[in-house]
Parts: sequence; C-alpha cells; structure tokens
Amino acid sequence: MSFILDHIVLQVGKDVVIGDVSLTLEAGTMNVLLGPTLSGKTTLMRVMAGLDRPTSGRLLADGVDVTGMSVRKRSVAMVYQQFVNYPTLTIYENIASPLRVQGLPKAEIEARVARAAKLLRLEPMLQRLPAQLSGGQQQRTAIARALVKQARLVLLDEPLANLDYKLREELREELPRIFAETGAILVYATTEPTEALLLRGKTATLWQGRVTQVGPTASVYRQPDNLDAARVFSDPPLNELALTIAGGTVRLESGRTLPAEGGLATLADGAYRLGFRSDAVTIGAAQPGRLGFPGKVAVTDINGSESFVHVEVGHGGAGPVGTTWVCLVDGIQEWLPGDTVEVQLDPSQIFVFGADGQRLDAAAAPQLGRERRTVSASA
Repeated sequence: MSFILDHIVLQVGKDVVIGDVSLTLEAGTMNVLLGPTLSGKTTLMRVMAGLDRPTSGRLLADGVDVTGMSVRKRSVAMVYQQFVNYPTLTIYENIASPLRVQGLPKAEIEARVARAAKLLRLEPMLQRLPAQLSGGQQQRTAIARALVKQARLVLLDEPLANLDYKLREELREELPRIFAETGAILVYATTEPTEALLLRGKTATLWQGRVTQVGPTASVYRQPDNLDAARVFSDPPLNELALTIAGGTVRLESGRTLPAEGGLATLADGAYRLGFRSDAVTIGAAQPGRLGFPGKVAVTDINGSESFVHVEVGHGGAGPVGTTWVCLVDGIQEWLPGDTVEVQLDPSQIFVFGADGQRLDAAAAPQLGRERRTVSASA
C-alpha cells in the first residue's frame, strides 16, 4: 500500500492550520512527524485518518482518492497520547472490540488478542477493568487494540509519553518491527528529536503547520535544509549567532567586528545566521582548530553521564548579554551561576544559513576555519 498526501491544506477561518503538505508513505515503513507542540502533527494525522477533511488537496490510497471517504470505510487505526478505552469493558474486550465489529471468528479474535497482550505485557490484566490499571497499562491497551486491527495505516500520536522509562525504551524498539510485520504504514508523531533518531525510518519536520524537510531520519538530522528544520531537530535548542559580512569584516549582533577568516572569508557580503548544536560546543582551555568565546555560566543541567551548561556568551559593554548557548560536557559538572568560562566551538559542526533561512551547501559554506581564535567581543 502507498498513501499520498497531495498538497494538503487545512484552513480554519482565516488561519491556515496545515499549509500545502505533500508526503508519500510506503507500506511497511516507519514515518516520524517531528515538531513542537502546536506544529500541526495531530491535525495532520486527523486529516490522514479521515476525521478532518482538508480545505484543499487530495489523499490517495494506492492511487484511489479517499479524501471524502468515511473513516469507517478506511483501514486505519489511531492511538492518541491520552489513552481512550471503554470503561465498562475488560481489557480483553477492549482489545477485541474492533475485531468483534468486523465479525471475525472467535478463534481468530482470541489468537490476535493473545499475541498483542503478550507483546505489550498485558496478559495478567486481561480480565481487569481500565480503572484498575495504571495510565501506562491503559495506554498499552490502546496500542494493543490498534495492533489487532491489522490496519494498513497506523497513526500513533505520542503514544509512549505516559509510559515508564524502561517500557518506553523497549517499545520504541519493538513497535516498528511489530507493525512492519503486518506491512502497515506506521506514522509516529513526537516532539522529541532523540525519539525520532531512535525510531529511525523517515522523518518529516513540522513547523507552524508546514513540512520543512522530509527524508531519512539520520540525514535530516545531520543535514538540515533550513533553519526551521535545524531548530525542530535540536534538543537542547539550537545555538545561534547572527552576523553580517561586508568587505572582509564580520559584524556580530553586538556591533563588535572581527576579520572574516577561514570559511567566513568565502561567503559573499550579506546577513547570515550560524547554527550549531550543544555537542559542537565545549568548555575548557583552548583547543587547536576551535573558536574560543568568553562567557559566564547561567545554569548547569546534570543529565547522568553528561552535563548541559548554559553559558551567557561574551561580555562587552556595560549591559547584560542576551545570547545564551548550551554546551555539552562529559561527566557531572558543577559550575555555579556566574562562573567565568571559555567556550570552545568546533567550526566543522556549524551550519550556515542565509537571510532566507536556507542552509548553504558545503561548496558555498565550507568549514569556518581551522585556526584557533578567541573572540573577545560580545556575541
């Protein structure tokens, strides 16, 4: 089966909720919709399911236009972040309910329910009511109900958000395999870049109701086409630095200047924005080939074997500095707010975006220089 979204637009009043989205989804594939809250992920899924009708555009299933087809006539299953179960039915009957509607034989219903219950660790709970289960167990029930339907299009809207960490990690590995065995198209919505990378497959980044990039997940992460895609696929948030180049001189947002050297010297005069993730920035002594910036620690987030250090970069002038970068540092670090540090930026991991927000390709924007410089100006 193939499922195509052909220039889908959904407008509510004067507001464009979904703007000109085109996607092609193939059978047996994992497709991730990655975007922040209110970026349009759930709305786009509702359009795909037939719950909302687009203002314009078409939905094609194996070449057949299903845009106006009732959701009851579609081979689709959807699981929301907030689980939905029938409160008066046992867990067994909740899972079996779509199969009874289809009129399947009792033996097949029992076999499908048993398999789904085993995969989702619900076997001891099949005779309980939903109110007797935890939130995570109820969400697993909703996923099991979607699984037994063997639908050709399965839509999962942040389905693991309410599960405990260990089960969430296990299901991230299991779900693509489970549904791929049925040949279904799996569409998974998430706000977490890390989850998208773990699920692999293809990822479409969404920003304000528009798809900003689509492609193999690792490629979209490593080579964002534009600033919006880079921002969506960065957690912690993308570090940024705006600058202009004119006559061989770089001018930073603060008004300070420095010579355009290394890769910066290859850029035409104009406005640019540099973007780089936390793993491109470290704290410590000068390192060969890195750009150094002075800064002060704002806060440190300890995350197991790593620490994310938020640093206010640059301290020129009398006023406070408005640019804060997040630096990834190995180990548990306990810098205190106000501690003076030097930030080391790896030029090879910098994305260069033009004034239109599009990333310059490698030929137009090579590495920004291999020599080490300390920029004392405020960023």
